[in-house]
Amino acid sequence: MKKIKEIIVVEGRDDTVAIKRAVDADTIETNGSAVNDETIEKIRLAQEKRGVIIFTDPDFPGEKIRKTITEKVKGCKHAFLPRHEAKAKKGKGLGVEHATIEAIRLALESVKEEMIEEPSQIEYEDLLNAGLLGGAHAKRRRERLGELLKIGYTNGKQLQKRLQMFQISKEDFEMALKVIIQEEQSNE
Repeated sequence: MKKIKEIIVVEGRDDTVAIKRAVDADTIETNGSAVNDETIEKIRLAQEKRGVIIFTDPDFPGEKIRKTITEKVKGCKHAFLPRHEAKAKKGKGLGVEHATIEAIRLALESVKEEMIEEPSQIEYEDLLNAGLLGGAHAKRRRERLGELLKIGYTNGKQLQKRLQMFQISKEDFEMALKVIIQEEQSNE
């Protein structure tokens, strides 16, 4: 199965788990209906680099998220689940996380593009040599790198995956790293 080109915006971790069971895709989680500015920036960057599919729950909060993102990030695609496909088998739950693999695939089928996985230009060694993994300043450097590249903060284990997900070029990575080093030297 080829990876879906676009990054899929979902509401939470359970939705991400359900999506990844059904298809090979990257996700951004809004973590609720009050979508913050940092998440909007990630979605904007994702739209620029790879495109975005908004895939929220078929309920009022899901529609609110969809509307908020659509107003702030132009050109997003939309995948929809019918309410009957999103109902929990037991209890009162309603959401993407309750849908079957087939229902998720069907909802995404008409809007997704497939891509051939391109290996990241930024190697693990590059992260190590840049002082982004381990060491006294690694966390602060990763925080600043996330700000400069608009990809948000990530821990050391997830950094390379995040850089790949947003298709950050080696040149952009190195330019951001130079800024970080210059800032550190001017603060000494």
